[in-house]
Amino acid sequence: MIVYKQRFATMIQNSVMLQSSLIWMTSLLMGGSAGVISFGLSCLSAVLMWLFSIGLAVLVAFILPQIAASPVPYVANPLLSIGLFAAPALLGALIGQHLGFVILQRYLSFVYSKRKDLAPDFQADLVKLEAERWLFKAGFVQWLFLLIIGSYYKLGSSYLALVWLVPPAFAYGLLEATLTPVRLPRPLKLATLLIGLAVPILVSAGKFIRLAETMIGIVVRYDRNPGSTPEWMGNVVVSMVIAATVCLTLVYILSYVHLSGAKWSIILATIAVSALSVIFVLSGIVPPFTEDTARAVNVVHVVDSTGRYGVNQDPRSYVSLFSLTPGRLMTEIEHINEGLTCGRQKDVDFVTFSVKYGCWTYDDTKTGWSESDTPTLHVDRDIKGDERFTQVSINTKTSTRWSLAINTGEIENFMLKENSAELVPFGNMSSLDGWHVIQFSGGKDSPRKFELSLFWKVKPMQSAADVDGERGDQPPLLKLRTDVDRVTPKVERILAKLPAWCSLFGKSTSPLTLAFLSSLPIHF
Repeated sequence: MIVYKQRFATMIQNSVMLQSSLIWMTSLLMGGSAGVISFGLSCLSAVLMWLFSIGLAVLVAFILPQIAASPVPYVANPLLSIGLFAAPALLGALIGQHLGFVILQRYLSFVYSKRKDLAPDFQADLVKLEAERWLFKAGFVQWLFLLIIGSYYKLGSSYLALVWLVPPAFAYGLLEATLTPVRLPRPLKLATLLIGLAVPILVSAGKFIRLAETMIGIVVRYDRNPGSTPEWMGNVVVSMVIAATVCLTLVYILSYVHLSGAKWSIILATIAVSALSVIFVLSGIVPPFTEDTARAVNVVHVVDSTGRYGVNQDPRSYVSLFSLTPGRLMTEIEHINEGLTCGRQKDVDFVTFSVKYGCWTYDDTKTGWSESDTPTLHVDRDIKGDERFTQVSINTKTSTRWSLAINTGEIENFMLKENSAELVPFGNMSSLDGWHVIQFSGGKDSPRKFELSLFWKVKPMQSAADVDGERGDQPPLLKLRTDVDRVTPKVERILAKLPAWCSLFGKSTSPLTLAFLSSLPIHF
C-alpha cells in the first residue's frame, strides 16, 4: 500500500484537473461549434449508457424477489451476481452508448456533408471513425468529473479517478491525438486500449471486486428492522453498485465495440449468461444459502407485559422467529414444523428495533420462565407543577443486559442512578425517531435496581376529553426489554430443528434467547 500526504495528493489532482481543462478548452476552441456540439453529444452518450445500464440492472433487482424462492439468491454464490446484474448492466450500457453513438453519427454526417471534397462512401466511414473517437473521449469527461467531485470533498478514493483518467488520456494523446483539424480521423488502435487500461486495471480490479462482494455480504443482515425494508431494496443497492462499476470500467472498451462487429456477439452472450443464471436460481441448482454462508435468524422466547401497567393480568408468552436477511421464512418454518405462523399481522417492538415480518407461536410457551423474572417499572414520585418531575424505579430482576427507551416527545431530560451513583448524568438526552435508547450490559454481579429521574417538557394544558382521546393512540413513556441467557424448552426444540442454512446472528442491539418486554404509559 502506498501512503502519501493529503497535500501532495491535492497538488497532483489539481494539476491534472487544470491541465485536462486547458486541453479540453483548447480542443473545443479549435473544433468550433461543431466540436462543442459533438462534445455535448458524447457526454449524452455517457449519460444514456448510465441510464440504460442502471435501468436494466434495477429491473432485474425488482423482478428477482417475484420469481425466486429467496430475494437474494446470490448470497452463497456471489458469482451469480455476474449473470443476474453484471450481464444486464453490460447489455444496458452497450445499448445506451450505441444510442448515443447513432445520435452523434447523424450529427457528424450533417457536418461532413458540407465538405464537397470527400466522396459519400468515404464520408460515411469518416463519420463512424469520428463518432468512435468521441465516445472514447467521453470516458475522459466521466472520470474528470469524478476526480473533481472527489477532490472537492477530499475523498480518499479519488486516486482511482486519477488512475483511470491519466493513463488512458496519455495513451490516446500519444497514439491517437489529432493535432490539426485538417487531419482526418483514423480507427482507434488496439495498442491505445492495452496501454491505457493496463495500469487502471492492475490498480483497481481487486478493489471493485471486493466492493461488490462486501455489498453482497451486507445483504445477509441488511434488514435492521425485519420486514420494514422492501425485499427488492438490497438487490437494488447491489445492482446499482455493479452497474456503476460496469459503466466506469468499460466505458473505454465499449467505444471499440460499435465498429468492430462484436456488438451482436456481446448482446447474445450477455442474454445467455443472464438466462443461465436465472435457470440456476429457479431450479435450485445453486442454493441461496449454505452452511458456510447462512441466513441470519433470531429465535427469541418473548414474555410481553407491555400495556398492562397497573393491571393484574398474565403477560403474553410466545416464541418469535425473525431474520435480518430479506425474504420470507416459509421454507424454514416448514422444515422446523413447530406450529409457527408467519406474516405481518404481529409487530414486535424489541425497543432497539422492531419486527414487522416474522414468525411466532403460542404453543408450549408457558414453561422455562417465571413471574419472578419479569422486570418492573414503578413510579415512586410524580410531582406536577410548572416543571413536572417523575421518579421511576427499575428492577430488571435476573437480567444484567437490558435496553430502555425514553419518549423524547414527552421527556426533556433525564438522569439514571444506581445506589446514588450516576450512571447517566443530566444533560445527555438525544433523540432518534422520537426515542432516546439506553443499553446496559453487565457481569454476573452487576446491579439490577436503578432509579430513573424524568424531567418533562413544558406543554400547554389539555382538556380531559383531549387526554382521553389520545390515550389509545399515544406511544408509551418508557419501553424496557430485559434479556436473559436462557433457552426455554420450546426454543430448544426450534433451535434443534433449525435448517443447516440458517445461523443465529445477534448484534449488540439483538435480544438473547429469552426476552421480557415491559412499558410505562404516559398517563400512568
